[in-house]
Amino acid sequence: MLRQRVITGVLLALAFLAAVYFLRLEALAIIFGGVAAAAAWEWSGLSGIKSVPVKVLYTLTYMGLLMATWAALAIGEAPAPDVFQPWLGTACFFWSVVMLMVESYPGTAWIWRSRMSRAVFGLFILTTTWLSTIFLLTMPSGTVLLVLMVLAVALADIGAYFAGRRWGRHKLAIRVSPGKTWEGFWGGVVSVVVLTCVVAYMLPQHMAHLSLVTLILLGLAVAGASVLGDLTVSMVKRESGVKDSGTLLPGHGGLLDRIDGLCAAAPVFGLGLLLAGY
Repeated sequence: MLRQRVITGVLLALAFLAAVYFLRLEALAIIFGGVAAAAAWEWSGLSGIKSVPVKVLYTLTYMGLLMATWAALAIGEAPAPDVFQPWLGTACFFWSVVMLMVESYPGTAWIWRSRMSRAVFGLFILTTTWLSTIFLLTMPSGTVLLVLMVLAVALADIGAYFAGRRWGRHKLAIRVSPGKTWEGFWGGVVSVVVLTCVVAYMLPQHMAHLSLVTLILLGLAVAGASVLGDLTVSMVKRESGVKDSGTLLPGHGGLLDRIDGLCAAAPVFGLGLLLAGY
């Protein structure tokens, strides 16, 4: 299983790097929108939707939201970062509320048990995830920023996996995801901090105002958010009575099982860059 996971992960990483470095913003928006639409299809199932026509309608509704967002914010015309800030702030506020829900689970299970709640939350989460990735691409050195964010989330996941297997003893959120441990969490955090220190050392001169402390705080926020995204999807799957969101990716389960950390990390990273004065 680990070998299959690694092979799938490497292929996904190569495809992602090729796309962000060779394609224009419009093409990337369409490709990322297609990926997000596939995730929306999976989320429709997690929402309790069984009918194929209704799942198609849910996915088309999501795609309509993406097109409306692109048009309303005039993203193709390279708007100023301030245009994105209210949306990023709203997404981060939403995730701070979700963090309380995860911490209080199963006391908050009545919210997630509602099919309508899960469906609406899915549309919001996946739309703001797509918007946050597109925002990063509109910034200076946007492709580098996006790759760094994805790398940070991947390292948080990898570090947590191996540290959890080696030292995991104390459960992080046993009612939500019994397999996750505090030791794994800190293993992921340390991995992201190491990446942050390397990035800080390699920063060009015109970014010297971004101090090491600022970058470490941003890295910690991204690492914590990626765990929250993972736990949130785990909570939704628990209420849906399924183990994986789908079977699209060999060794990984569904697409949502791979991008759950990005869903929370993307708006946190984007808003953090704005607040840091990038």
